[in-house]
Amino acid sequence: MHKSNAYLMENPDEILRLEVKTDPAAVSRQALWCGVKPGIRVLDIGCGPGKTTAILHEMIQPGGYIMGVDYSQARISHARKQYGMKHGMDFSACNFREPLDHLGQFDLVWVRFILEYYRAESFDMVGNFKKVLKPGGSLCLLDLDYNCLSHYELPPLIKDLLPKIMDRLEDKYNFDAYAGRKLYAYLYDHGFKDIQVNIMAHHIIYGRMNDSDFFNWMKKIEVNAKRLNDIFEDYPGGYKAFFIDFKNFLLNPRRFTYTPLILCKGKNPNN
Repeated sequence: MHKSNAYLMENPDEILRLEVKTDPAAVSRQALWCGVKPGIRVLDIGCGPGKTTAILHEMIQPGGYIMGVDYSQARISHARKQYGMKHGMDFSACNFREPLDHLGQFDLVWVRFILEYYRAESFDMVGNFKKVLKPGGSLCLLDLDYNCLSHYELPPLIKDLLPKIMDRLEDKYNFDAYAGRKLYAYLYDHGFKDIQVNIMAHHIIYGRMNDSDFFNWMKKIEVNAKRLNDIFEDYPGGYKAFFIDFKNFLLNPRRFTYTPLILCKGKNPNN
């Protein structure tokens, strides 16, 4: 497997995509299950443009503190400008695949939709995150499973090609479509205690697709399919035809699409 240093979804519209796709109500539900509450110190790893960090910041008031970290200076700059003018919230650009000890210690570390982009490093990253947790602090891992693969009723040509696209993204771009099912084992193997697991729906799409979901899905297809031009050599009409066919599938109100979100949390026993 090729170990890519590049973020799979990097593109000029990524700040917009992340802003559009982040549902405050869903983030709040997930955060409540994870134990986010007033007065605690939180580290938001892979904070992107800061929208999720801002939602968590509201939930830890009064008296809480949150730091959002992302490797992208552009996204951190956006986060500071858009959300960073509040007491108890900071942002920092750093490589979260490397030690984070300089950031201090936290009561809760939040890792949402991150490990799926770092298949080769994901287990070691969890060990890294453990080091910035206070004794008894919680590590919360949230990721998708069977990512982008659960649809009915796909046209036969797309049904045959889609798994091959995901396999190529895994082999060449370090993506993990099955990250969610690994989270429990990661916490277990790193010695976390009181591990709990939950499963929620991330996407349940039927009938008319809303604008934010449509933009998110089409942007994912646009960004990633263009990387894999050779995989469309046997698809009639090539990449352009695939793009149109998938778009028409998504716009068909008969279509059913779902993606499960797996949530795992465990406590750091280290003294």
